[in-house]
Amino acid sequence: MSTSTTKDGRSGGAPPRDRPPRTLLRERRKETLLAWGFLAPSLVVFALFLIYPLGRTVYLSMHGNDIIGRPTRFVGFDHFAELFTADFGKVLITTLLFTLLVVVPGVLGALAVVLLLESGIRGQRFFRSAFALPFAFSVASASVIFAVFYNPASGVLNGILYELGLGQVKWLNSTEWSLISVSLTTVWMNLGYGVLVLAAGVGSIPREVNEAALLDGATGGRRAWHITVPLLGPQLFFLAVISTINALQSFGQIHILTQGGPVGSTTTLVYSIYQYAFAYGTSDFGRASAQALVLLLMVLCCTALQFGVIERKVHYS
Repeated sequence: MSTSTTKDGRSGGAPPRDRPPRTLLRERRKETLLAWGFLAPSLVVFALFLIYPLGRTVYLSMHGNDIIGRPTRFVGFDHFAELFTADFGKVLITTLLFTLLVVVPGVLGALAVVLLLESGIRGQRFFRSAFALPFAFSVASASVIFAVFYNPASGVLNGILYELGLGQVKWLNSTEWSLISVSLTTVWMNLGYGVLVLAAGVGSIPREVNEAALLDGATGGRRAWHITVPLLGPQLFFLAVISTINALQSFGQIHILTQGGPVGSTTTLVYSIYQYAFAYGTSDFGRASAQALVLLLMVLCCTALQFGVIERKVHYS
């Protein structure tokens, strides 16, 4: 096997070992510039859509503004101090309760559906498509559909209760049921995504594991609980984290169904930010930005807690 040679007699297949330091430094600079050239588009997008908005939010949270939202005076941490009120505490409790009502039923419901579909019932393809269908609905269209269901006079749900001889429920007009109603809507909207994620996880389980379990006599519920659910740990953990972040950021269904009412019973932190910044024409961007930073802190804390507690129990094959 022959190798090519250069004019100075060196083999063309291997780099010269006696290059001067200036040449090596020049080549390293070129490699560095090339690397930054490849990174530049991502860094520009990252700066425009993350770094700048975050910095602008911090700036606005420390400034008062005029009636059209322009910052006019420095107020320091006054907007954060104003958050220590009973009303804002109620908003935080509502946000956490809404997140709990969305994440727990959403993840467990998707898991129950997937286990039912994988149990060998007939028409698996039809039911899998039917349960995944909510994922195709937008927030606005799903909210409008459920607004019809929740209608106290002609809604489907109250019609079913009437046929069963039960009392009528003010789904969206009572402080007891409004948050639950919005949470049920959100669970239905997210169910399709959860089913798709967990169904993909079930499909990735090695066939040999299930065959070995069947040989050992593990069937039905025992196989699902001791084999399928533990091996779905990564997908369940991912779904829990994503569902938590989405629940903390939910806005459209609350705005369409209840607009934060009645009596603030469905006013979450995101909707409170909207009310201060845009709803009443006050353009109070300072208080809204302070609440937005609190929301960011909540998302980070919830995610860190999940990674610190739940992720340790996840089995990665």
